[in-house]
Amino acid sequence: MRIVCRPITFITLFFTLMFSVVANAKSDNPQHSDEGAVDTQEEVTEYILHHIKDSHDFHLFSYTNSEGARKHVGFPLPVIVWSSKGPVAFMSSAFHHDDSGKVIVEKGGTRFVKVHSKIYELGSGAAGVSFDEAHHPTNAHSVLDLSITKSVFGILLVGLFMLWAFSSLARQYKDKQIPTGFGRVLEPLVLYVRDEIARPNIGDKHYRKFTGYLLTVFFFIWVMNLLGLTPLGFNVTGQLAVTAALAIFTLIIYTVSGNKEYWGHTLWMPGVPVLIRPVLAIIEVAGHFLIKPFSLLVRLFANISAGHIVVMSLIAIMVTMKASMGAFGATTLSFVLSFFITLIEVLVAFLQAYIFTMLSALFIGMAVAEHEHH
Repeated sequence: MRIVCRPITFITLFFTLMFSVVANAKSDNPQHSDEGAVDTQEEVTEYILHHIKDSHDFHLFSYTNSEGARKHVGFPLPVIVWSSKGPVAFMSSAFHHDDSGKVIVEKGGTRFVKVHSKIYELGSGAAGVSFDEAHHPTNAHSVLDLSITKSVFGILLVGLFMLWAFSSLARQYKDKQIPTGFGRVLEPLVLYVRDEIARPNIGDKHYRKFTGYLLTVFFFIWVMNLLGLTPLGFNVTGQLAVTAALAIFTLIIYTVSGNKEYWGHTLWMPGVPVLIRPVLAIIEVAGHFLIKPFSLLVRLFANISAGHIVVMSLIAIMVTMKASMGAFGATTLSFVLSFFITLIEVLVAFLQAYIFTMLSALFIGMAVAEHEHH
């Protein structure tokens, strides 16, 4: 913890100050008044829920200049969609930060709008998007969205970082050198995953085959969790699609790697009455294809998303309790509480990576275990 406590002090302070600027600025949500600030409980709740979602652009913060014009700090990302006329690509800046469907983008002979962070294709002859009572578009249909969103950008960024870091460590091992620089930080973690997670759960005979995957999963989740605590606004492991993809990878590996004994015990349990075996087979198959991956994806998704919501809710105290406690008192309370919760989230970031990797190793070990018959 001594390694991370000093940067976390700066991260928490910067994140708190940054949210204070954003929260007291005018809201980016077009449903709010252009003259109002995010200063009510409902607006803060909507802001937090919007913050943990994925987005088509990398937006850091917004502010109002001296002339009253709204300025956004960030950069656009590529929008790639498959419309009724084929693939279309353009930059997210074409929507001008609009999320209400007011801005219409014409590309490739097709018109697009963005509503609630989702891109729709307008129907033929429609001059604008229409909504029903639940604020769902009625004259537009969804498209296949293959865009480079903020979460995808974060995955690519972390992937390149891991490729550089572990390539450097591998070269040092290849040259039979003692790891230096950042490699000295990675080496004990690599040995920990190998000796404390892979080998005990998979066994000495098979653990080397799966150590590479377990290392990739562990460091990917851990780095993404830490990146989500920074003011950059990443919430990759808090996206259900990402955790589901990781769980599916584990599912494929232990399904393909399962030996005859494993599938024999799963489909036709030995040592129990014949009439009970079909019932046990249904339970085992459900556990294999549903319960195990579901436990992996939900645990990671729920813990990371809940952590972000709690931190931002505590930071929002400076806004929601400003009237009753005063600006200084609300800001001090918000900073103290969010500081300690952020420190706990640093531990949770490692813990969730450890649990996902441990369970993956356990499921793989169960599939490849060779039982001795006496």
